Amino acid sequence: MSEVLLNISGLRTEVEGKEILKGLDLQIKKGEIHVIMGPNGAGKSTLANTLMAHPKYKVISGEVVFEGEDISELKTDERARKGLFLSFQHPEEVPGITVENFIRSSKIAIDGQLIKFLKFDKDLKNNMKELKMKPEYAKRYLNVGFSGGEKKKNEILQMLMLNPKLAILDETDSGLDVDAIRIVSQGIKMYSNENNAVLIITHNTKILENLKADYVHVLVDGRIVKTGDASLAEQIEQDGYEAFKKAAI
Repeated sequence: MSEVLLNISGLRTEVEGKEILKGLDLQIKKGEIHVIMGPNGAGKSTLANTLMAHPKYKVISGEVVFEGEDISELKTDERARKGLFLSFQHPEEVPGITVENFIRSSKIAIDGQLIKFLKFDKDLKNNMKELKMKPEYAKRYLNVGFSGGEKKKNEILQMLMLNPKLAILDETDSGLDVDAIRIVSQGIKMYSNENNAVLIITHNTKILENLKADYVHVLVDGRIVKTGDASLAEQIEQDGYEAFKKAAI
């Protein structure tokens, strides 16, 4: 039986005084790929940001347990060191810091030890090649002048290099063409193994054409109202969220 990596129970979160998550429950085990889908405003990005302790998102009640430890009081950097990673829906541009230096500094901060530069350089080049990123992008400032697809590939590159225990991917596929979605999916496959887990938050089913999801969850009005296998995503693609909205009332 797989070991439980993340256990969320009764999570209620508010943003600027408005309750968004309204008693959310979710369990993720090692080796699993979970997908959360839902209409706009359902709370998908709120869940991602709450898991990474974004200060804008206030937890009212509930538990977030990671590898058997309640991390509800931990700050963002502490959660990152525990092994949580968040790929942003809208990656920020950071002038003055190159992609290579950003990833190297992040890896040192998270691992708490110096890295072997030759191995780091080799891994970086290999992963960039797999993601079809030009080598010179490593020397460019983080996301500055990058296209939407390049920014999303860069997020996947960070995930591969940092190798977290749980990767939370917030709409990594949004705004990407078919080829870019395929490459991002390939990056997720490269990362995924029996010792880690992936939580994909998405609006559409395109990314699932190249990935095998273990569970698909439907999030409506701050709660998960339905859980199933990959066929649930196909049902959503065909019928939309109307039936799930009614079930949530």
